[in-house]
Amino acid sequence: MAEPAPASRTDDTPAPARLTVLAGPTAVGKGTVSADIRARYPDIWLSVSATTRPPRPGEIDGVHYLFLSPEEFADMVARGEFLEHAVVHGRHHYGTPRGPVEERLAEGRPVLLEIDLQGARQVRITMPEARFVFLAPPTWEELVRRLVGRGTETPEERERRLATARIEMAAVSEFDHTIVNDDVTRATDELVALIRGEDG
Repeated sequence: MAEPAPASRTDDTPAPARLTVLAGPTAVGKGTVSADIRARYPDIWLSVSATTRPPRPGEIDGVHYLFLSPEEFADMVARGEFLEHAVVHGRHHYGTPRGPVEERLAEGRPVLLEIDLQGARQVRITMPEARFVFLAPPTWEELVRRLVGRGTETPEERERRLATARIEMAAVSEFDHTIVNDDVTRATDELVALIRGEDG
């Protein structure tokens, strides 16, 4: 019996890509790893989150975040324009605009979404086929050192973020993969290998 001929695509439409979600505790270095991917792996599209918090020094609107007023953010929520959204650290709203992510995936371009634990849990419901990666610190003490060394929060805000981080660290078992951020370049390369691989 003859073997069936392999199926072939009849057009140039790319196969949809798979979304990768990166989450982890505050100050673990998610932003640093994302920036390294943006600089060294331009084929991977980084989703830009919207937030109601003010920009930190050096942050650019539309590159690092979409900085929105609370009213603008609420309007997008009402129109169902977020893939996920949440209040983070009890203060500011963050969310992932749905349209740009779905457009890039449909084009066949790998998409990386860097979000917090609450957002990752929402995406697991709305896009269960996504790949979920937890970025972990080498030790808890190193996480505290990084947060203190960043110098961008007041002591009260720092304590609030550390309390959140303890909860976030306990969620590691919810993720498909864990990457330890002991070296940014190594962690980035490991993440890119997951994004590009057929790991299931």
